[in-house]
Amino acid sequence: MNNVITLHDTIGLIKPYFDAHVLGVSAIKELLSECGFTVIVANDEVSKAVEDPQNLNNSLIIRNWIRKNTIQALGFSYRLDVDDAVLVFQKLMYQLESNRMLVKDGGKLKSIWFAGLPEACNKIKYLYKNVIIFYGDESFSDSLKMLGVDPSKAPQKFKDESTYKQTLDDFGKEVIDKGDYLSTLPVDRSGYRNFGTTHDGLIDRIRYTREKKLLPVIRAHAGPYHENRHESVKQFIEWSRLLAHSGYLDVLSIGTSQLTQAKFGERWDDLPNGGGVGVNSPEEYERIYEAAKPMLVRTYSGTKNLRKQAEIHEKSLHIAWHALSLWWFSKIDGRGELPLLDNLTEHFETITYIAKIGKPYEANVAHHFAFRSSDDVSYIVSVFLAAKAAKKLGIKHFILQIMLNDPKHTSAINDLAKARATLHMVRSLEDSNFRVFLQTRVGLSYLSHDIDKAKKQLASVTALMDDIEPFNSQSPDIIHVVSFSEGNDLATPEIIDESIKITLFSLNTYREYRKKGWVDTMAENPDVDTRMLHLINEAKIVIKTIETTIKDTYTPQGFYDIFKLGFLPVPQLLYCKEEFPDAVKWNTKLRHGGVDIYLDDKKISAKDRMNFIMNNKEQQGK
Repeated sequence: MNNVITLHDTIGLIKPYFDAHVLGVSAIKELLSECGFTVIVANDEVSKAVEDPQNLNNSLIIRNWIRKNTIQALGFSYRLDVDDAVLVFQKLMYQLESNRMLVKDGGKLKSIWFAGLPEACNKIKYLYKNVIIFYGDESFSDSLKMLGVDPSKAPQKFKDESTYKQTLDDFGKEVIDKGDYLSTLPVDRSGYRNFGTTHDGLIDRIRYTREKKLLPVIRAHAGPYHENRHESVKQFIEWSRLLAHSGYLDVLSIGTSQLTQAKFGERWDDLPNGGGVGVNSPEEYERIYEAAKPMLVRTYSGTKNLRKQAEIHEKSLHIAWHALSLWWFSKIDGRGELPLLDNLTEHFETITYIAKIGKPYEANVAHHFAFRSSDDVSYIVSVFLAAKAAKKLGIKHFILQIMLNDPKHTSAINDLAKARATLHMVRSLEDSNFRVFLQTRVGLSYLSHDIDKAKKQLASVTALMDDIEPFNSQSPDIIHVVSFSEGNDLATPEIIDESIKITLFSLNTYREYRKKGWVDTMAENPDVDTRMLHLINEAKIVIKTIETTIKDTYTPQGFYDIFKLGFLPVPQLLYCKEEFPDAVKWNTKLRHGGVDIYLDDKKISAKDRMNFIMNNKEQQGK
């Protein structure tokens, strides 16, 4: 099969309807469209049909879609279960071949692409020699080269070839290639009262870290998977002991299973456990807590009965801090069973409880909007609203998580601008009763499946984190270390410790380089400053409109109305689209390294969009 495509070819992109991982499809569509290709993304009918392409009716739907749109290149994305991905793709290929749709059989399809998890990609690569495989860590230039397209044809808006990005990449390569990070020692924070006891807490650990000028508090996520939930709990307890003994990790985040989050304390019987640790009783949490000392421990909230679960987490884990997703982990993302308003009501009640007991709280919201192709301004607005709601409900210590590389093709310049804008907006809420603590992390889908490349990415992104506030040695307060293996496989205790060594060593080394003048401070970079000020000004316009339009803004009903009216656009929302048409109608594009909202292929200002929403609201009210 001749895989090379030309500008005369029409490209079809398709993914199963239930697969929420849509950012890759959106990004490649935008890139190819800007290069001059005609790109057709499968509608819901075709997306549902491809889930079972062997069904005769579904096969006909897929074939008619390909023929009607004269598609010559077909891209198929499946980023869920590996075995399911391979099986569905095999069925699809069988239908295409048996119906003579491929060029080699006299058809029109001359190029087939597959994008998925690394293991699925490896299997498809072995089974189909002529299929172009996308692992997900390719740059825009790499993607074009794989398709036989000259990368120089790509518009400048898709390129991030800045000197700064090259500096970060070179730094990461140097750190890993030299290997000196392997001798990095743990940070000793044991010198304060109550360390490692039931009275220990995150704020005490951060204060001691600041007082002694130590490197940031380190958090990491861990969780083995077994079909038998009891085995997963048993192994996790052993992992907890190993991590506690090595001493690199400060905060252990339990990667609980979906059943733990959705059906804690209920009978699971034969329900599939899914990925993660299958904790299902307070006693199991207590055993984990004891094994993890002197680490602090935290875990996911649930998807229902949130106040009750928060109380269990307090009693059984002495949880380091609570994290809630407000709009998310509900019906709108398929993670929970609660309708949006009920979900928000439970969240507000639980935040009130957290405030009453004086625990820190993290609003785990902004990246969930970004996952669904929201724009950079909405990213900032969503977490500002969440922080202000927390303050009004009595929270005194707010954990601001900033996920970098989100989406993964965001430029380094835009990442800095967005992070600084977010921090500026949320810190504007600070007073003597409300303090903000910065937590940074690598993007969820950023790390490569290639281990050596992923290690270098982890080192370079650590440098990026430090450039958010380059002259503040106490920033960030917390680094959520995403292990280098997570682009390919679960992280074991050994991998977690090595990932922390990379992070600590990179942070120390980059700060030394800055002192010596070997790297730019990025403190007053004009490109960063321009984008940051733009994002702040646009966010303020949106927030002011929301607060003057939505009655009782900082309530469950207020947050529901914010979402329903489309103030926080989510073009790639998978569920409940019929209930929230104004939330999904806005189009976003990744250009010049940042994500903005576009109307008729022109960037729309916050002022114009707010006027549009207000006029639409008035029309609906008549």
